[in-house]
Amino acid sequence: MTLSEGITDFALSLRQQDIPRDVAQLARLHTLDAIGVGVAASAGAVQRRMADSVLRFNAQAGGCSVLGSPAQANGASAALLNGSFIHALEYDDTHMASIVHGSAVLVPAALAAAEQNQLTLGELVRLVTIGWEVLIRVGLAAPGAFQRRGFQVTSVGGAVVSALIAGIAAGVTREELVSAQGIAGSQASGIFEFLSEGATVKALHPGWAAHAGVIAAQLAAAGLTGPSTVWEGRFGLYKTYTDEQGAGDALRAELASLGQRWTLRDAAFKLFPCCHYIHPFLEGVQQLALQPGSLKDIVSIECRVPPGAAGIICEPWERKQTPAIPNEAKYSLPYCMALAFLGIPITAEHFLAEQVSAQALDFARKISWTPMLDADFPKKFEAEICINFRDGQKTSIRIDQVKGSAERPASIGEIKEKFASNTNNLCPHDVQQRLIELLLEGASDTPVAELGALLRA
Repeated sequence: MTLSEGITDFALSLRQQDIPRDVAQLARLHTLDAIGVGVAASAGAVQRRMADSVLRFNAQAGGCSVLGSPAQANGASAALLNGSFIHALEYDDTHMASIVHGSAVLVPAALAAAEQNQLTLGELVRLVTIGWEVLIRVGLAAPGAFQRRGFQVTSVGGAVVSALIAGIAAGVTREELVSAQGIAGSQASGIFEFLSEGATVKALHPGWAAHAGVIAAQLAAAGLTGPSTVWEGRFGLYKTYTDEQGAGDALRAELASLGQRWTLRDAAFKLFPCCHYIHPFLEGVQQLALQPGSLKDIVSIECRVPPGAAGIICEPWERKQTPAIPNEAKYSLPYCMALAFLGIPITAEHFLAEQVSAQALDFARKISWTPMLDADFPKKFEAEICINFRDGQKTSIRIDQVKGSAERPASIGEIKEKFASNTNNLCPHDVQQRLIELLLEGASDTPVAELGALLRA
């Protein structure tokens, strides 16, 4: 049996009642969080222009919701926009060990497919859960290997997993589900070259993957075929996109625990709208609780950074100290730390603005970094900060694991507050509360159309 056949059999056999209650509740909470993040990003100038361009050609066609808009679109276009919005702020959730941004690709694909096929809230939760359990294992089979070659596992693997859940929603056959995954493999993409200029295209990675999945499921249902060996084959995704020998065998071993070990329990929520690798450093600055007056006495700040994270948030350092636009600044360790030191709120609005903070750029010059050679990355997002003062005194702090992780989980209350903050500008208070209640407590047989109506309100 090929890997995609095994994945298909798991997905077809998993019933709503088979999902442990806490896992189903987590799937609901991650869906709520992703929608809130997407609504916040939809207010950005780039996102508004993108939505205008896409919707101009298919407004009102297909009946699928677009976050932050009363408009409707066909399933593929809605998935494209919603996935791009959810990922645009780097505020979306992550499974750290697999380096997967699950909800950014799975929620838009599942929501579009559920709306297209008039499913229930319980079926939406089932689709999101299936997607998370498979996509995490795709990353765990080759941890960090996609990134080492310059690809984002969320977008490469996410296209194939999105095809799976879109096909399930449409009720296609087992053979068509296998083909849908194979078709999506030819659409998989997402390179990290955006880092060189802070280009906004990274937001598109999960949106395009969700779009690819919806299209692949439709093409499979129409009779197009795809290779059943899309994961492990001679030219499959692992051999094409990674340098990890034996990744196919590793995925087969990971798949053996499907339905027994629930990896969604290990997914992390983000509490800052910037690259996740920066978060423990921001926590460290906040915990230091320095007096504003003491900032002028700081001579230098030294950071120890896990090498696996440094390529994203530290290199090249001169560019990281001088990001040109807020989108580039989201991946800059010194800039984001400067915001925290200066007490400048690290909010979605800050990174949706048109200009970076001159004050933060000036302060970032004080910051340097060295590799943390004993780091347990990506299982742990660690940070060490040492501050040198003018009088020769030093103070330091270490964060062993980031807040929001499975070891230091965010509370339901914190995620509700995050959702409210993200949707305040575009969503009336009563609609906010109804969305929270529906997504977290709504009956499984509630039509997804009710969720869509609230999103368009």
